[in-house]
Amino acid sequence: MKNWWKIVTVLLLLYAVTMGLLGDVPRLAILNESIRNLYFHVPMWFGMIVILGISVVYSIKYLKNPTIHNDIVAREAAHVGILYGILGLLTGMCWARFTWGDWWVNDPKLNGAAIGMLIYFAYLVLRSSFAEQQQRARISAVYNIFAFVALIPLLFILPRLTDSLHPGNGGNPGFGAYDLDSNMRLVFYPAVLGWIGLGIWILTLCVRFENLKFRLYENA
Repeated sequence: MKNWWKIVTVLLLLYAVTMGLLGDVPRLAILNESIRNLYFHVPMWFGMIVILGISVVYSIKYLKNPTIHNDIVAREAAHVGILYGILGLLTGMCWARFTWGDWWVNDPKLNGAAIGMLIYFAYLVLRSSFAEQQQRARISAVYNIFAFVALIPLLFILPRLTDSLHPGNGGNPGFGAYDLDSNMRLVFYPAVLGWIGLGIWILTLCVRFENLKFRLYENA
């Protein structure tokens, strides 16, 4: 059964959402019940990185083999990755409001994530700036590689070199070091896999739809 992974994705998400909202969590100062956001906010970023990684792989494939399919996958993966990035920012803002007292604070990781999203918004603008398909696809593929290379240090390197409120950055211990207990791990890891699987599922649907549109256009 080739669609087994979709069934697994649904089961993982049902489990993660149910346990994320109703399961037991550590009673910690400041974090309190907001620690449940760990099952939503962090997996969104994992999903974003994986899906944007797929996008950049297909951009490289397009530069080696300029087919419309490679361009479509790169473009649609960027769209889904940006959606996950926006959801990651929104869930992070909600968490910041309850733990840090404001929707947005001057934090290197928050600012880096915002800059990263702006870089990818520029990718969307760039794609709409060219009428000719091959020129648009080729230039967008080159920019997409640059965007992904810029995103990684913004999220994972620069925050570790400066003071950051985020766990695991700026000298702060990561969640796993003090409060991601065994019970939370049983929900967190399935949540990561579930949200990644959902993103890939959405991507496959988008690619199929865009390929169908292209074939209809070609046959018109």
